[in-house]
Amino acid sequence: MPDTHEDDIALRVRAIESLLIEKGLVQPAALAAIVETYETKIGPHNGAQVVARAWTDPAFKARLLSDATAAIAEMGFSGVQGEDMVVVENTPAVHNMVVCTLCSCYPWPTLGLPPNWYKSAPYRARAVIDPRGVLNEFGVDLPPDKEVRVWDSNAELRYLVLPERPPGTEGMDAAALAALVTRDAMIGTGTVAAGQGAAQ
Repeated sequence: MPDTHEDDIALRVRAIESLLIEKGLVQPAALAAIVETYETKIGPHNGAQVVARAWTDPAFKARLLSDATAAIAEMGFSGVQGEDMVVVENTPAVHNMVVCTLCSCYPWPTLGLPPNWYKSAPYRARAVIDPRGVLNEFGVDLPPDKEVRVWDSNAELRYLVLPERPPGTEGMDAAALAALVTRDAMIGTGTVAAGQGAAQ
């Protein structure tokens, strides 16, 4: 869902960043390190590894669906904004989608920083009122008989979608599977296809 205010938000962020640097409240190197950490060490590729392991390890998948926080921590992905996690599984009968209607609660250790559209008021409102319409805007066209469930994250609990494993990937190992999983698929605003790119 494209955010029509994305450029305006980016300008505001840069203005605030400049002001904080000018006042000596933050150092440019510290900001760069934080951004680099979330882009390269903490981000959707972590969640993609969790998904790929669930697809290839039935025992891990069972633990993930019964106690997501502990299962994700087994892989070393825990911390602020990921203390209490629930994983919901997409199936042929059910498609799950995540939103935070109050603000923008998001599982940082597994998905990194939230995209601008996730924080936007239109997404937060319409994901609950018209989830199929929102999914269509993201290019997800579900059959009419497939149930859509919307999960509302909050300050205490964050959700991660376990997407359906795409057909034709039976011979792929976990690393190759992880490269197929996108951030949007783990929010539920996308699906995983055998030929798509890595998590972002």
